[in-house]
Amino acid sequence: MSAPVAATVSPFLANIPSPPQGVWHIGPVPLRAYALCIIAGIVAAVWIGSRRWVARGGTEGTVLDVAVFAVPFGLVGGRLYHVATDWYKYFGPDRNPLDALKVWEGGLGIWGAVALGAVGAWIGCRRYGVPLAAFADAVAPGIVLAQAIGRLGNWFNQELYGAPTDVPWGLEIYRRVDPETGLNDPIGGVALDQAPITVVHPTFLYELLWNLLVFAVVLWADRRFRMGRGRVFALYVAGYTLGRLWVELMRTDEATLVFGVRINVFTSLIVFAGAVLYLVLVRGTREDPELLRGTSGTSEGSADPASLEGEGSAQPRSDSEERGSEESDERSPEKQE
Repeated sequence: MSAPVAATVSPFLANIPSPPQGVWHIGPVPLRAYALCIIAGIVAAVWIGSRRWVARGGTEGTVLDVAVFAVPFGLVGGRLYHVATDWYKYFGPDRNPLDALKVWEGGLGIWGAVALGAVGAWIGCRRYGVPLAAFADAVAPGIVLAQAIGRLGNWFNQELYGAPTDVPWGLEIYRRVDPETGLNDPIGGVALDQAPITVVHPTFLYELLWNLLVFAVVLWADRRFRMGRGRVFALYVAGYTLGRLWVELMRTDEATLVFGVRINVFTSLIVFAGAVLYLVLVRGTREDPELLRGTSGTSEGSADPASLEGEGSAQPRSDSEERGSEESDERSPEKQE
């Protein structure tokens, strides 16, 4: 988070206030708004993905099963990307490398989360015998909605904002302190004085609203064109990166620069180009619903009704049925020796 600057006097009274705090304590246990927003986003993504998966012909419960692999991989990937691109915050003079483990203070890079989360999803899809591309199409809208919900965590942390502004929707930033010591504590502290030290562009809100727009567009396009084979996911990626590009250019918080430009600007451009190329090159109709049912779609200890007709599932016949069969065989001229 960049250093505060002097507050800009706004001619309007409609500024957006920041929460006075982002952490509450239940006894010794801290309750962090950032973590709650991330959890809420994950729940929403799994719920929406599950409904879409079943509607496309998949087995209920598969999305949750695969999410057991994808979510931990995604969280680790998001943190690794953040630490790798903002390494100076954790390594070097007067820095503590162990701070890299403090996920609750913010810092999850969506690029790393999606990349490593896809690896986890691939493992889960192989485990349950479902196509990764079809799974990605089902969960794509839920992912971008989860990102929108997660941006609320940045609001509670007073982070990821833009330059000072006098627009009526400017975000008020407060000085937070540790109530016991009076020392600055931007993440875990409390704003005892809610007079803003600056009013800035709420870039977290711009991205949140953009993500909601992408969510709606992806749902509409999938319903209108019956997209499949990973194209829904590619549309989500293209839409998100297009918005992230202009939002990133507005942000003023500390970031790694490449040729004087924020590194995530280049990442957005590269990923956007890749997603558009995928949309242009990959064609075909939506996957056969039969493929979405997987090889492990039923719970352990229960049998798929169709498997009851397979090998080894024949029911024993009564003595009368056996005698009737033998008499029929003797009368049949086509009986093989």
